Amino acid sequence: MENDITGLHHVGLVAADMSSAVETYRRLGFTVSAPTYPVLPSAPGAPPRPVGAANAHIYLRRNFVELVTIVRADESLPAEAELLPLSVPDDKLPGLLTAVRTTAANLSDCLDRFPGMHILIFDSPDIDRATTRLRAADVDHGGVHSIQRPVHTAEGTRMAATRFLEVNSDEPGAAPGRLPEGRLGIAQNSAVDPHRVMHANSAIDLIGGVLCVPDDTWGATVKRYEIYLGRAADRTGRTATFDLGDASVTVVADSAVSDLIPGLRPPALPAFVAYQIAVQDITRTADHLKAAGVSYHRTRTGKLVVPADEALGAAIIFS
Repeated sequence: MENDITGLHHVGLVAADMSSAVETYRRLGFTVSAPTYPVLPSAPGAPPRPVGAANAHIYLRRNFVELVTIVRADESLPAEAELLPLSVPDDKLPGLLTAVRTTAANLSDCLDRFPGMHILIFDSPDIDRATTRLRAADVDHGGVHSIQRPVHTAEGTRMAATRFLEVNSDEPGAAPGRLPEGRLGIAQNSAVDPHRVMHANSAIDLIGGVLCVPDDTWGATVKRYEIYLGRAADRTGRTATFDLGDASVTVVADSAVSDLIPGLRPPALPAFVAYQIAVQDITRTADHLKAAGVSYHRTRTGKLVVPADEALGAAIIFS
């Protein structure tokens, strides 16, 4: 049977300030979209205002990196911000506002832990089959939901349907859509051919994520992810890697993380601590980072690692 998870859909970084987050990633050589702010009235007939969470995207060939901030009532929006009015019948408005505010509160809790990578979403060609498999394995999740997200195509920006689910923790009292390490889910896109976005650092695809956990929970976490992903991990010492076909996810114990990513110090445990980007030309990547004054180190295998403090709290591995 074919796997129902075949790569990474996106990773998300939660930042305190959108303008600073966009500036940081453009300095790293990424082309970043204008940040989008959802807009809703607080009550029927009230003037619409930005609410919930705002995001900007780094679009790659098959996936993306998301920059997320919480919308605050007294903040001034970035000059390039785009408002996204959400249309909803009056009787549905309270429910949508509750959902939007719950998402914002969830992200605020993530930010209170540390600014950085809190979202990891897997890509699926058949989310219904993935849902059936998770249900059979007694994995709690919030069910499949549909949203519209902007996709840049050769004909311009189009709204494309995305179906997704988020995995819930089995710990008593845990918030929906939250695991100890952050938000984890599965998504399936509609058939839309995205426009190729060029990046100064020659980035092509998101191909890896790294989760660091305490040593005493490493084994249980690996088993948990084997259930989520429907496959066994390749274990070496205290490092376990899941081959997703077009990408991989690594679960590493705290005692072994410095062997995997020298110099990395997790801001908390457990935590998503790094992600990997495939590039077209690693020399071009290095040249851009040098010119921008971004610190990095080169691994024995020729990969470039930008430390977390240069990249909104998560290390970036360019390969």
